[in-house]
Amino acid sequence: MDKRLDLSRFISRDNNILQLLVITALIFALMSWLEPNKFLRYYNFESISFIFPELGIVAIAMMLAMLTGGIDLSVIGIANLAGILAGVFFTRIYPGDPSAGMAGEIARVAAGVMLALGVGLIAGTLNGLLIAKGRITPILATLGTGQMFTGLCMVLTGGPAIVGFPAYWGLIGNGKLFGIAVPLLLFLAVAVLIAVMLTKTPFGLNLFLIGTNPRAAVFAGLKTERMVLWSYMLSGTLAALAGIVLSGRTNAAKSDYGNSYLLQAVLICVLGGTNPAGGRGTVLGIAIAVIALMLLASGFQMMRFSNHLIDFIWGGFLLLVMVLNAFRNRE
Repeated sequence: MDKRLDLSRFISRDNNILQLLVITALIFALMSWLEPNKFLRYYNFESISFIFPELGIVAIAMMLAMLTGGIDLSVIGIANLAGILAGVFFTRIYPGDPSAGMAGEIARVAAGVMLALGVGLIAGTLNGLLIAKGRITPILATLGTGQMFTGLCMVLTGGPAIVGFPAYWGLIGNGKLFGIAVPLLLFLAVAVLIAVMLTKTPFGLNLFLIGTNPRAAVFAGLKTERMVLWSYMLSGTLAALAGIVLSGRTNAAKSDYGNSYLLQAVLICVLGGTNPAGGRGTVLGIAIAVIALMLLASGFQMMRFSNHLIDFIWGGFLLLVMVLNAFRNRE
């Protein structure tokens, strides 16, 4: 009886969770009925476990910005810049040395990972300073920096993709550990850490307060500028991690990789219960929403839907979810 009460309380904390579970189940049932021979294959779900983590990490990064009442439109630019700079590092600055052995290659890859995450941290810091200190509207600040990061990617590559990443870098995006996709393990680690941070630490609780009522947060003595800065720094770092996973999975990095992820990340956040005005959002909602979206995308691809049509559907879906949320909030 107590377990049932705990489950009810858990779901009632965010009514959106139950709605998401129902949507996910309906999508799974519909795609299983339409394309049973393709959709229900083990290979399909294995492929999803390698692809959805990078989108999920981007969505969590987007959620962190949204919790403060902002948005980060530069996450894809940061992800690509991190991957491209890592590629430049591997091909031009620190090329492989066959005599270095396994230890040398692992050290080389670790240095590339630190470089990529550092790029994300610096990019996120720039966003945070423009928004918190410069008082620039988040959507304009991150739109501008996103274009700047993409332009820098074009300068570094000249257009074509950078290839030739180390084999151990590829394991980040394509490897398995104990039979489980490494990207999936990374996503789970990120999801757990961010969920704990948001629910069990003063930093997370303060982020919710800032998004819910910025004026009350100031009167409460919170250093809102610092909190906003930290949230964008963390968002940029997570975007860079997504860039590492993406470049590891494709063994390449390019300025326009993952362009569709921006719209999908916003859709996942809104569908997952994150309030665009700030103050509300859960990692669990993000996780369920990204699974639902990936199941739907997988089904569309099996039915040979055009990529342009899929983008149209995502845009319409986003508008529909926002309209439904607006009506629900008025009740």
